[in-house]
Amino acid sequence: MQDDIILSMADTVEDRDSNTGGHIRRTSECVRIFAESLQKDPVYSEKGDSFFECVINTAPLHDFGKIAVDDAILRKPGKFTPEEYEIMKTHPEKGAQIVAKILHNSGDTKFKEIAENIAHYHHEKWDGSGYPAGLSGEEIPLEARIMALADVFDALVSKRCYKEAKSFDE
Repeated sequence: MQDDIILSMADTVEDRDSNTGGHIRRTSECVRIFAESLQKDPVYSEKGDSFFECVINTAPLHDFGKIAVDDAILRKPGKFTPEEYEIMKTHPEKGAQIVAKILHNSGDTKFKEIAENIAHYHHEKWDGSGYPAGLSGEEIPLEARIMALADVFDALVSKRCYKEAKSFDE
C-alpha cells in the first residue's frame, strides 16, 4: 500500500508538469534496472538488498519538489529563461523538505534518509557542477547517483517541447 500511495502522489505531482509525461514511471523502471544490476556487483552488494529495495521504492519521489514550483514556470512550453531556471533549480531542496515532512513519523529511518537523499541530490553531478549543493564524486549519496543516471537517461531519450528525443543507441 505504501508503494501505491507513493506512486499515486508522484503521478499527481507529475500531472502538473506538461513537459514530462510518464517520466516518473520511466525513471522508476530505470532505477530498478540499475539497482538490480548493482546488487550483483561485489563493490555495491555490501549495501544489502534492503538498501536497493528502498532506492527502487523511493525513486518516484525524486521530483516531489516540483509541487512548489509555480505553474507558469512548470507548464511553460519551451526553454526556461535564466531566472525561471533558477526557480526550477529549487525543486530538489524543496522536495527533500516535503519528503521529510511526509515521512517524519514513518519509523523507517533508512527509507526516509534514502528518499530525502534522492529528492535532494538527484541533480548533483560527478564533477561538482550540479545543484543544489555542488557535491561531487562520492560525496553524492549512491542512491542519488542512481537516480541522477535514470533522470538524465530519460531526459535524453524523451521528446520534449524544446528538443527531439535521442535514440537509445545514441
